[in-house]
Amino acid sequence: MAAGTQGKAPTELETRKISTLLKEYAVPGIIAMTASSLYNVVDSIYIGHIKDVGALAISGLAVTFPIMNLGTAIGTLVGVGASTLVSMLLGQKNYVTANKVLPNVVTLNVVLGAIFSILLLCFLKPVLFFFGASEAIYPFARDYMIIILAGFIISHLYFGLNGMIRATGNPKLAMGLTLFTVISNAILDPIFIFGLGLGVKGAAIATVLCQTMSLVYSIIYFSSGKNVIHFGKRIFGFSAKIARTSMGIGLGPFLMNTAACLVAMFINQQLRHYGGDLAIGAYGIINRISFLFIMVIMGINQGMQPIASYNYGAGKGQRVKEVYWLSVKCATAVSLAAFIVSEFLPGPAAAMFTNDPELKGLAVHGMRLMNIMFPIIGFQIISTNLFQCLGMVKKSVFLSLSRQLIFLLPALYLLPLAFGIEGVWLSYPASDVLAFTCTVILIIRLIRQLEHSENPQ
Repeated sequence: MAAGTQGKAPTELETRKISTLLKEYAVPGIIAMTASSLYNVVDSIYIGHIKDVGALAISGLAVTFPIMNLGTAIGTLVGVGASTLVSMLLGQKNYVTANKVLPNVVTLNVVLGAIFSILLLCFLKPVLFFFGASEAIYPFARDYMIIILAGFIISHLYFGLNGMIRATGNPKLAMGLTLFTVISNAILDPIFIFGLGLGVKGAAIATVLCQTMSLVYSIIYFSSGKNVIHFGKRIFGFSAKIARTSMGIGLGPFLMNTAACLVAMFINQQLRHYGGDLAIGAYGIINRISFLFIMVIMGINQGMQPIASYNYGAGKGQRVKEVYWLSVKCATAVSLAAFIVSEFLPGPAAAMFTNDPELKGLAVHGMRLMNIMFPIIGFQIISTNLFQCLGMVKKSVFLSLSRQLIFLLPALYLLPLAFGIEGVWLSYPASDVLAFTCTVILIIRLIRQLEHSENPQ
């Protein structure tokens, strides 16, 4: 690689003040992640107000959560792992290998996205019923998912390349592309849903069209030889070694999202059993609101990731510790804000999604119970991501699974036996406390390593 190209690597990550770096990287990440979560929020708000069928339509959308989580899991397996690997390689000044990661991302996203879409389209009806659909809400879930699945390769490539743009030192562009897709989606949604009378199909079409436009720009961006990471002669490429390494790093968030799929499926089944279709819709509303705050925390994660990974690759352990603690403080502030909304303003929050009094009442009650331990969520998410950033896969995987699988699934089974639908809502705070305890134990050990070594293993 030419020396001029090498000089464009983000070496500022190991020299500039941590607070300044986190602000520069996290703010675009926060905006991008919050904006990306607004896809589903905007869709839900419009769908929830479709005349006569809004309450059932939003319940149908909630049934698709497990599929969306599973799709996200596959995307993070490739995208998150690749972006983390690129940051570490840039920290090691290994530009040749870093450039080989990009075509790997394209190939893996296309292949895995195609397999996922084809399988789900072939078995969509039984899958949706397995995930909690009833005869009343199945048509809405089906109409939405057919279009989303048809465009899944586009979605995977868009999110994967967006993460690569951010990891290679251009977080503002990554943010800008995400904002473009969200604003475009918000404009097109009412046109397709109400203007053209397409209902839930219109929401899905708008989403895929907006992501397609941003994907085209991302491909053009990486086709330029001016960037430190760019396509060579071919957009597609594959290296088994790079794939194993990047997917190994992405295993933690992959399992976390896969666990979220299992949890969403089981929650839908339990809610349908103990509360009916509207209870599923209430969970959908709560999930959308909670997700907005979680996405802000994930944006902080995105800001921390290249800084922590790069400095770990460069052997600067103290800078890793510094960016971690600053990220925890910011994430905890966001968690407290979510707690305040959930406990003191659940009515106005739920009213954005529905005018149905029964659905709104279920959402308000469930939100207060589900999110009562939200203040500790930020710490756990940031801590889990730190292990991933440092390539400590086993610990990252364990922490990723602890809240959503190891503790939450048993709670979702046992607590409703004693408390009915109340037990479904209370399962979340119960698992939060247990997962928080495990996270504290592991993070204390890691921080001690970072304090005594510039390059802990």
